[in-house]
Amino acid sequence: MTTPAATTEQSWTDSVRASLAGLRGRLNADAPLGPRTWFRVGGPADLLLQPADADDLADALRLLPPDLPVTILGACSNVIVRDGGIDGLVIRLGGGFADITVEPDGLVVGAASLDMVVAEHAAGAGLKGLEFLAGIPGSIGGAVAMNAGAYGSDIATVLDWADIVTRDGSTARLSGPALGFGYRRSRLPAGAVVTRARLRATPADPAEIRQAIATIRQSREESQPTRARTGGSTFRNPEHGKAWELIDAAGCRGLALHDAQISEKHCNFMLNTGHASAADLEELGETVRARVQARTGILLEWEIKRIGRATPPADAASPDTGDTP
Repeated sequence: MTTPAATTEQSWTDSVRASLAGLRGRLNADAPLGPRTWFRVGGPADLLLQPADADDLADALRLLPPDLPVTILGACSNVIVRDGGIDGLVIRLGGGFADITVEPDGLVVGAASLDMVVAEHAAGAGLKGLEFLAGIPGSIGGAVAMNAGAYGSDIATVLDWADIVTRDGSTARLSGPALGFGYRRSRLPAGAVVTRARLRATPADPAEIRQAIATIRQSREESQPTRARTGGSTFRNPEHGKAWELIDAAGCRGLALHDAQISEKHCNFMLNTGHASAADLEELGETVRARVQARTGILLEWEIKRIGRATPPADAASPDTGDTP
């Protein structure tokens, strides 16, 4: 949203907070985001909204100024929040979006449901086909938005529909084909928030499903730094090849910058081994991209989302120049 000259950042946040005063969820200013991310880095949100449920979310989006920047965060497992924090309003879905309903041939799951929890519910209900979710860190909303996949399957394979709230507060239900899934992407409308989804599955022996999940867990434990502060796969696999192989061949396994490091165990994972900043992690990633490109001619694409301001905004008490907050 554009703020008039001679107004302060505090004044626009007060205005938005007044507009959203009737909501049932929580709204906080200057809310820390770093502790919520898997990397444990990043600055605050100007405003952080945690809506109570889908109706509360729709009401909020209808009431917000249409030019206010809005950022959606899920489990924060595959994101770097930059050190200066995030402009405008950040929306994070909580417990009101974590319901899981079992049906004879699938699950209806809230967007805040963790992928691993969904896989376990499916196993408990004797429903096969969602085991791959046990290998994906994050929540279902993010999984739909990016067509998350692992271990031979992805969201595009199992999704019947997703309920969304659009930036203007309207609601819609989109089928899998309408979402236009591709490799690690969808055509989710800009600014839309996934609130729940239906995932197809087929009846099977629960013991067989649990064994498949156990195998995936063991594979992750053996091949990935699952107990470290990381963000999952850093770069997308190029059309022909695997990102980790290119990174390894470029001599970047174990490469470090301050407390940011490329994992020795799986070199498509970055780690915060201590007190790395978001800038350290991003600079290390760009260094890896440059080395891989110099060696192979392939420029790796980031899979981790990098969002927010590189540095904190100017003192909120000083007049601004009409830029977005």
